[in-house]
Amino acid sequence: GGRGLGVMRSNGEGDEAVHERVPRNAPHLFNLGAKEFEFQFHDGRVGIDPSQPSGFSSPAGADLPVGLDNVLAVQAMFPVTSSAEMAGQPGENPIADATAAGLLAGPGGVWDQLAQRLQAVPEYVDRFKRAYPDDIQQASDISYVHAANAIAAFEATAFRADHSPFDYFLQGEWRALNMAAYNGMWLFYGKAECASCHSGKFLTDQSFHAIGMPQIGPGKGDNQPGYSDGHDDLGRERVTGDPADRFKFRTPSLRNIALTAPYGHDGAYDTLEAMVRHHLNPVESLYNYDSSHAALIPRDDLDAVDFVVMNGLTRVDGIAAANELMPVSLTDEEIHDLLAFLRALTDASSLDLRAFVPYKVPSGLPVTE
Repeated sequence: GGRGLGVMRSNGEGDEAVHERVPRNAPHLFNLGAKEFEFQFHDGRVGIDPSQPSGFSSPAGADLPVGLDNVLAVQAMFPVTSSAEMAGQPGENPIADATAAGLLAGPGGVWDQLAQRLQAVPEYVDRFKRAYPDDIQQASDISYVHAANAIAAFEATAFRADHSPFDYFLQGEWRALNMAAYNGMWLFYGKAECASCHSGKFLTDQSFHAIGMPQIGPGKGDNQPGYSDGHDDLGRERVTGDPADRFKFRTPSLRNIALTAPYGHDGAYDTLEAMVRHHLNPVESLYNYDSSHAALIPRDDLDAVDFVVMNGLTRVDGIAAANELMPVSLTDEEIHDLLAFLRALTDASSLDLRAFVPYKVPSGLPVTE
C-alpha cells in the first residue's frame, strides 16, 4: 500500500493502507561496503562467523545459502523476507505466504521464488550472465545469492562517502574546516567524549552500547516480564541472549550523519541537534522525552500506542538503568560548534543520489512506487 519515495511516501488508504510499521529505523548505507563493518543491523544479528557453513551468522541459521560475498550481501537477503518491509501480508501473494510459514530457503522458499522471477525475465538473465560469467550460463543458474551479491556491490559503490571536509582536513588541507567545525572537532575528541564510542575512520567503534534511547513505535516486541504490551526492544540481547546486552544497539558511523535523520534505532529524534542533546544527559532526556521529536507518519486507524510507546515506567526505568553514558555539560555555543563538526562529515557527492535511480527496470515494474 505504500506510495512514493522518501519524505513523500504515504501509507495508502482503505484496503491499500499499510498494515504495520517496520519495528526499527532503517540504518543508513553509507560506507557499509567497507571491510571494517563486520556486523549489520542495529542489533548485529548478521555478522561474520567462520563456524557457520555460510561463513556468516544470521536469523536464517544453517538455512543461509553459501556463496555470499560479505555481510552487506547477507543483509540484502532479509528485507524480502519481512512482511512489514517487502513480502506483504499472508494471503496477498505466494512470497508473503512463504514468509509467514518461515520458509526462506529450499524449493518454494522466499529466495527460490524470487530467483524464479529473475529467471523468467530475459533481460535479467542476460545481465546476470554478464555479471557472473563463471557461475551463470543459463537462466536456471540464477539464485537469489547472485541478486544479493549484486545489491551489495551496488550499495558499496553508490553509497561510498569519503570526501568530506573532515577527510580533506585529515589530508592536510587545514582550511577545509571552518572555525566552528574546527572547535567542534576538539570537543568531539575531547570534552564531549564522543570519540569514546565514535572512533576510527568511520567514527564508530563497531560495538554495541546502551545510551538511554527512548523506545517509540512498535519495537521488536520481546514482551519480557513487566512489559505487557510487547512493544519493548531489547536490542543486542535478542542476538546474544545475554541480559548484559539489554538495550544495547550498534554504534552507527557518523559519516554523512547530517543526511540520515531520523536518529536512533527507532528514529526517536528527527533532528541532529536533538540527538546530540540526548547524548549529553541520556537519563534526563529519556524521562523527559517529548513525542514531537518523532517524525513517524500518523496512523489514524490504530491506537496511539503504535505511534509513541513510552507508556509504563517499568520499561523506561529499565532503559535508564542500562544507560552507559555519563552526563556532559556543554554550552549552547559548544553544541553549535559540535554540530558544525558533525556536518563537516558530509560528502557533498552524497547530497544528490538521483543518478543511481534507474528510469526503468527489466521487469517492467514501476520504479517510484
